[in-house]
Amino acid sequence: MTTPPGSGNASLALPVLDADLEARLRNRMAEVEAALEDAIQSEAPFVTEAARHLMEAGGKRFRPLLVLLAAETGDASGDGVVTSACVVELTHLASLYHDDVMDEAVMRRGAESANARWDNHVAILTGDFLFSKSSELTARLGADAVKIQAETFTRLVEGQILETLGPGDGEDPLDHYLRVVAGKTGSLIATSARYGARFAGAPRAVEEALTAYGERVGSAFQLSDDILDIASDSDESGKTPGTDLREGVPTLPVLIARRSTDPADERLRELLDADLTDDALHAEALDLLRKHRAMDEARAYVLERAAEARELLTALPEGPVREAFDAFAELIATRTA
Repeated sequence: MTTPPGSGNASLALPVLDADLEARLRNRMAEVEAALEDAIQSEAPFVTEAARHLMEAGGKRFRPLLVLLAAETGDASGDGVVTSACVVELTHLASLYHDDVMDEAVMRRGAESANARWDNHVAILTGDFLFSKSSELTARLGADAVKIQAETFTRLVEGQILETLGPGDGEDPLDHYLRVVAGKTGSLIATSARYGARFAGAPRAVEEALTAYGERVGSAFQLSDDILDIASDSDESGKTPGTDLREGVPTLPVLIARRSTDPADERLRELLDADLTDDALHAEALDLLRKHRAMDEARAYVLERAAEARELLTALPEGPVREAFDAFAELIATRTA
């Protein structure tokens, strides 16, 4: 079994500068990892194997870690904190199994996707199994948690459906994409922060602020990935530059560039509508896009969301927990540079 992301010398997915806080989070993440392993057990060994496949492939465990950090605003050892951390991670993992089927992906987290290793049926049913396990755990948390989880799941599914259908007639593709990101990414990260605060008994004002914070940083983090797909070198990101561009995946800089009516951008608009699996066309489009003002506009949008998130943190008392949340929002802003 691989080393749990929340233990050992592995770096935390959130920037935590306080040594005592970091140690507490690592210890609690070890509890979450053990609870996750328990949660995916099935009477059928194959089901357990399939469910464990992506869990052991790695991942930052960002969502459960956000639960644990938010719980530091109250009683971090409160009943339900670890359970709710498992709920959000199992929900996230389940969505990955389904996403890989829809995207016909062959790799996930550096390993074979479940649909590539087995088939689509196994991947879909494993995702369903993980969703059901997440629901079982949510039921232990009470009726309010069930309602929150149901609303979150609705947004996740709606986001996926919107992405699959694409923008409707007369709908702004950029506005449509931002709705997709908010549903598929922002919603579960917002719930992660909300669960942590709620089950730690934090003041309602803190819970509401962290929920809104999670919504903004969740979407901003995804959108910063869009920028890095265009701007970064492979050595920096570990990902081939322009991967989304090559695959025709709509991203924030591309959608902003498509809005341009400047005659000087005609060639770029032509390329964005072309088959960019051609290496020469892909390289030309990537070069033009990197030089385009759409990159600055995309960065400005992400910076604005990150700034909004940081402003919300005034509801939290000063100290290492608030500093960690603030540092993460700042990280999102700086990683787009």
